Amino acid sequence: MRKLCLLILAAVFVLSSRANLRLPNVLSSNMVLQQRSQVDLWGWCDPGEKIRIVASWNDKVDSVTGTRDGRWKITLPTPAAGGPYVITFKGWNTVVLDNILVGEVWVCSGQSNMEMCETWGLPDVRAELPVCNNPNIRFFHIPRTTSTHPQDDCPGKWTPCDSNELKSFSAVGYFFGKKLNQDLNVPIGLIEASWGGTPAEVWTPTSMVAEDPALQAAAERLQPANGWPYLPGFCFNGMIAPITPFRIAGAIWYQGEGNTVNGDMYSKIFTAMIAAWRSAWNEPLPFYYVQIAPFTYGANNQGTIVREQQAKTMTLENTGMVIVSDLVDDTTNIHPKNKHEVGYRLADWALAETYHKSGITCKNPTYQSMEIKGDKVTLTFDNAPGGLILKGSDAKAIVIAGEDHVFYPAKAKIEGNKLIVSAAAVKKPVAVRYQFSNAGIGNLAGKEGLPLAPFRTDNWPVPLQ
Repeated sequence: MRKLCLLILAAVFVLSSRANLRLPNVLSSNMVLQQRSQVDLWGWCDPGEKIRIVASWNDKVDSVTGTRDGRWKITLPTPAAGGPYVITFKGWNTVVLDNILVGEVWVCSGQSNMEMCETWGLPDVRAELPVCNNPNIRFFHIPRTTSTHPQDDCPGKWTPCDSNELKSFSAVGYFFGKKLNQDLNVPIGLIEASWGGTPAEVWTPTSMVAEDPALQAAAERLQPANGWPYLPGFCFNGMIAPITPFRIAGAIWYQGEGNTVNGDMYSKIFTAMIAAWRSAWNEPLPFYYVQIAPFTYGANNQGTIVREQQAKTMTLENTGMVIVSDLVDDTTNIHPKNKHEVGYRLADWALAETYHKSGITCKNPTYQSMEIKGDKVTLTFDNAPGGLILKGSDAKAIVIAGEDHVFYPAKAKIEGNKLIVSAAAVKKPVAVRYQFSNAGIGNLAGKEGLPLAPFRTDNWPVPLQ
């Protein structure tokens, strides 16, 4: 009898010492998985523990064995968009995830203009609350988290979109997802990882900054501030690294104001960050971002330089930039309230370039070339198939200069997709600038509706401070 009791106690001890099968928070009920792809499922368990996984879209039993360090990972194919589905994980214990959808998953990241939500007093989000309930849009909101080293899990949970959840979720992200859901007619998963005030360096792996002397020097110019981190890698480690095994379709980004002190290096750090994210996901992710809005920065040209650097990033493959100067009604507010149109314009980039939908205008008219004849400059533009239009009687925020580098307000005449520019004070023009100032807002656009992108024809030095 004593021997039997000892055997029972030993069995209980063995069972109680076994680690429970565990999943990261991003793998949970209500999640959206990327459709028609190979998705990774992963977690932790006992070393050598055998785990059986059954996904209800095919009811096939797959299995994986825990590694010596108590981890496991398996790759499963997903079907076309649909659901809801159930995934069952069975090891020493059983975990069941339900109400899972398969569709398109996007990361929404950046600083405060991405973070802004209904609680910031946004009227366009407040108007959505009575009609926003949509089980085919799901949110995963990562709270502000930092770490000195890359983490393998982060706080958060998947929730269906309703009036309560929308109040604290990114307005830009929501409107982006809403338009994708409407136009693609598939479930949309949105992962928000944003933190107001943060520079791009904190969203970039530490090693990538430390190993590049130019990026390191630029990072040293960042100014510590209460309320947000500034050291390279801290947000990447805590908020991006944990979700990189989770398959996504792409990312949207609204940030740049936090880099005005080292804005002349923004294109370099931003392209490094995009490259790092693509490497971490092992995918050439589409990356669509917002050019920072006109604002009365205190120092010379801070916003101007960042916007120019953001435009340069467009040379990177599979990127797209949204211009929002026409959506700003107060240049003393760094947080424009119109997030509805921002989200929709980002969605148009995704619909046209990622999902190859026809008939969508997502590219702004951009400066292509100039020709000087006498006292006039003729400018030609790309992405203006219907020509340019002037919203008002006189062109705003356009200036012209001669060899003395002194700029004067210019008059502009439209001829199709060309702009003829002159000023009485400039007899021999050599350069034209449009909306090339911190708070300047122009009134030129393409007939398709999108504003003309800020530009300058010269490469003269521009002081950042």
